[in-house]
Amino acid sequence: MRGRIEAIAWLLALGLAAACAYAQNQGSNQVKGVPMSGTIPGPDTTQVQQELAREKAAAGPLRITFGKKSAEWTPATLAALPHKTLTVFNEHAKVNQTYSGVELIELLIPLGVPEKPHGKEFRLYLVAEGSDGYQVVYSVGEVTPDVHDATVMVADTLDGKPIADSGPLQLVATGEKRPARWVRNLVAIRVGTAE
Repeated sequence: MRGRIEAIAWLLALGLAAACAYAQNQGSNQVKGVPMSGTIPGPDTTQVQQELAREKAAAGPLRITFGKKSAEWTPATLAALPHKTLTVFNEHAKVNQTYSGVELIELLIPLGVPEKPHGKEFRLYLVAEGSDGYQVVYSVGEVTPDVHDATVMVADTLDGKPIADSGPLQLVATGEKRPARWVRNLVAIRVGTAE
């Protein structure tokens, strides 16, 4: 979603620049609606701002489901649980970031997901989804410390502050070369069984 919004803003700016260039080639020093001072106003970003506001507003509580059981989490209810802090390198931002949150397995166990999976339980997988529709898949083994060294957490703070741009809740994982399976504005996690 954010990439689409940035592309729209870029196209708006490109269109204004093209109109100015066309007008100058036609011998006019003024593009209709552009002041003679030579100062060209920036593109109208109203649509981009509205898209960002809709995406943020769409981020509601996190709903986790496994079979007929489900639970909802908000930053307020998540804050009451024991938190873990981890520092990871964000390949997209090219910086280390420190997140705090609750390990995902701690939210799954009360719904019946095994803490120490065995045999056929390794067929369990989960689909995590953001408010923009972005989805990723993890196996139960990847989110279980009994099996895997990496940590997958539902984060509610970034560098000591509530997550704003990609929150209020974000799925973050260690041990990955890039944050492709991090899910911002996390709104749903569905646990299923592979056939």
